[in-house]
Amino acid sequence: MSSSELTEAPPTAQAAVTARRERPSGGWALLGSEISVMFRRWRTWAMLAALAAVPILIAVAVRITGGSSRGPAFLSEISSNGLFVAFTALVVCVPLFLPLTIGVVAGDTIAGEASHGTLRYLVIAPAGRFRLLAVKYAGCAVFCVAAALVVGLAGALIGMLLFPIGPVTLLSGIQVSLGDAYLRLLLIALYIVVSLLGLCAIGLFLSTLTDVPVGAMAATAVLAVFSQVLDQLPQLEGLHPWLFSHYWLGFGDFLRDPISWDSFGDNALLQLGYVAVFGALAIGRFTTKDILS
Repeated sequence: MSSSELTEAPPTAQAAVTARRERPSGGWALLGSEISVMFRRWRTWAMLAALAAVPILIAVAVRITGGSSRGPAFLSEISSNGLFVAFTALVVCVPLFLPLTIGVVAGDTIAGEASHGTLRYLVIAPAGRFRLLAVKYAGCAVFCVAAALVVGLAGALIGMLLFPIGPVTLLSGIQVSLGDAYLRLLLIALYIVVSLLGLCAIGLFLSTLTDVPVGAMAATAVLAVFSQVLDQLPQLEGLHPWLFSHYWLGFGDFLRDPISWDSFGDNALLQLGYVAVFGALAIGRFTTKDILS
């Protein structure tokens, strides 16, 4: 319809055209834009590089010193099979480094936009508040995937360069082929991604409470550490299964034959509960929030 036709059209027709033009665009386009912005930031690549440095440092240290039976799980196996660099790096990164990076990303979701003065423009059509929250959370989940894969792939590659690679002996004592071992490594990465989804929801909620992203980032990271500290106290044993970090290191079941899916199922249900609760809190807070920036 040309501009002249639009001018001459009846008011009802003009309203229909206007509504069609202002109809909210699909969430996929908004998600694509969010992911594109995230991976154009130097901060994102700096965090991924720091995560990739963990397996590299582990491999170099073992190569220089010859390895040790003391330290993280799988460390003593690295010198005989380089694939264990990836397993060891994931064990090292899950309690601290991955939660720290997730805290930065999740804590910046809403508070970062508010601090930059762009939040007001995002909540109006075609985005809307609920859709914006969903896209921000999905962006955090995408970063979780990227972070877990970076650690696993960097560990596998540096292990291949510095140590011999071959069939892997599982925790159950059975030896599997290299292809099977790589598949189990991907399953472990998937397990870790699922483990961090609850923390993403917590960070998203905290990000709706403030316009200072550093505060939300720090609070998310502190809660991750606090949850793990509580999980180590035997006096709180009854509370342990409800802590979002309780099953974070349960991916050892993927290194047994046959694979046990019990920990994965329990972990997925627990994280789903945290996503539902803190997602609802984030929606309730953000949809009623007076946005001034």
